[in-house]
Amino acid sequence: MLTKRSLVTVSHAIERAALATAEDGPLVVIALFQRLPYFARERARYERIAAGAAVTVVGLVGEAPPGLPAGAYGVALGEAEELAREWSVVALTPRFGATLVARDCREVEVAETLEAGRLFDGRWGFRRDEALHEVLRLRSQLADRLPAEALAAIDEVLARVRDLPATPGESRAEAAIRLMAGRVERAYRPGSPTRPDGEPADAPVALVDEPALRRWTGLAGVTASGTLPVALIGVRVAEPAGTPERFGRRSAAREAQAVIGALTGPLRAIDRAVRLTPDEYLLILPSVTEEEALAVAGRVHAALAGLARSYPFVAYAVHAAVTVTDRRPLPVAEVRHAVEWAAREGVPVATVAREAAPVGRA
Repeated sequence: MLTKRSLVTVSHAIERAALATAEDGPLVVIALFQRLPYFARERARYERIAAGAAVTVVGLVGEAPPGLPAGAYGVALGEAEELAREWSVVALTPRFGATLVARDCREVEVAETLEAGRLFDGRWGFRRDEALHEVLRLRSQLADRLPAEALAAIDEVLARVRDLPATPGESRAEAAIRLMAGRVERAYRPGSPTRPDGEPADAPVALVDEPALRRWTGLAGVTASGTLPVALIGVRVAEPAGTPERFGRRSAAREAQAVIGALTGPLRAIDRAVRLTPDEYLLILPSVTEEEALAVAGRVHAALAGLARSYPFVAYAVHAAVTVTDRRPLPVAEVRHAVEWAAREGVPVATVAREAAPVGRA
């Protein structure tokens, strides 16, 4: 399993190798980026690669990247095809080869950002024969979407590679690279899992503020729609009017902590919770189904209702809305609107489909 963080490190290493000055051409580079925002960040680097390569191919879901320089060819991938979930980079010359092939698992682990923790099932290496195999595979799958001159340039490289034996010492160089990459990865993924805030992975989930949530969800960096599914659970917790005055500030503070505990108790270490207003909260659960999100919403609802046994004169009115989305930025406004609708209509839990009105749940 590769994290997005390690995936970027390896892909940058392959791209740096493609940019290095060497008398072993011609060079072919094929890269699949999933979505345009990820390629946009690397566009300048690929323009430099295209200037020195015989052919450069870039694949994106739904659209070919616009404005590529001469020698670079864009390919549009369909949402449903297997290549749509690949983040792959391969570079091949008659004397050199490097490969990264990673398939999006649509899952996430604890990391400093939601994007960095995305998980991929993949492999990588710096062997020419493996790169040859991958160029052949990708050429076969993309052939009907590439012009004749691009296919001819790829075939010229393939013919030159077949004419020459593999370079001696490849396995030695790859062993050294794997040692260094493995140590870097372990530095980020210690044996005893911790959250980005340094707390143990099984520590209770605490509330974060909205700026921290924006950083974690990637609004300050590069993120794209259509990749990782994320569940949003909006929760409104209303108490009877006049409760703080009747029971005192100390009691109100204890109640607030009890509410936060009930909200965050069902969450995993990779989840987040944020307080939007004094009585409104948002829970963010990456890589879960709608059924799983509804189950969490049900446990939160039951836990909040159970607080009346600890504070017998306070019965909270709880309403929630649930959606699972792969949109970025996350549709927080739609979820808040659905929570407002649920409170107005007296619906305990509403579900929100994409671009649809909320639907009541028992």
